[in-house]
Amino acid sequence: MVEFIVQNPVAAVIVLCEFGLWVLLGLGLALRYLFRLRRASSLVLWSIPLLDVVLVVATALDLRGGAEAGTVHGLAAVYLGLSVAFGPVIVRWADARFAYRFAGGPPPPRAPRRGPGRRAHLLREWYRAVGAAAIASAVLLGLIVFFAAPEGREVLAWWIGRVWIVVGLWYASGPLWEGGGGSGRGGADAAVGGDAGRRARA
Repeated sequence: MVEFIVQNPVAAVIVLCEFGLWVLLGLGLALRYLFRLRRASSLVLWSIPLLDVVLVVATALDLRGGAEAGTVHGLAAVYLGLSVAFGPVIVRWADARFAYRFAGGPPPPRAPRRGPGRRAHLLREWYRAVGAAAIASAVLLGLIVFFAAPEGREVLAWWIGRVWIVVGLWYASGPLWEGGGGSGRGGADAAVGGDAGRRARA
């Protein structure tokens, strides 16, 4: 493991960024709800995106320094896209639960489990996945054009195709399955509702 980290410093940066995210998030919320230091809390929480800057700079410098483009560089771009697209949601999720636990806030809302509300929730999550894929693709294109050696560009380009395949599978297994033609719960609910309406009119 140590040898892998030494040979792939970008992997270490990814791990440190993930660790740093939760440390800064926990510290920021503790300052806000336990110590009532709202301004300090805001400064800490607003510093979280700096981790993304550190990651993209480290990835670019690694490639510029002659590293062979590989899996860790593709993963770094994907992680960056997910962090930007889903990071604010994670902060809001943690904030709602911290406020409920330590500051007498309202219970955190639960995601709908069925019906149109469920499909709308899944669509919002999928839109974020699309945003993550778009950000990852833009980062990968930037690495290909400006930093990667010619022999490594194909590897990074392959990651662009991979993220969009995942987006397609996400849609098929989420919003499409939930609301499509009776295949999922949403379709079944719609069918039941239609039958009930027809019986009422009869």
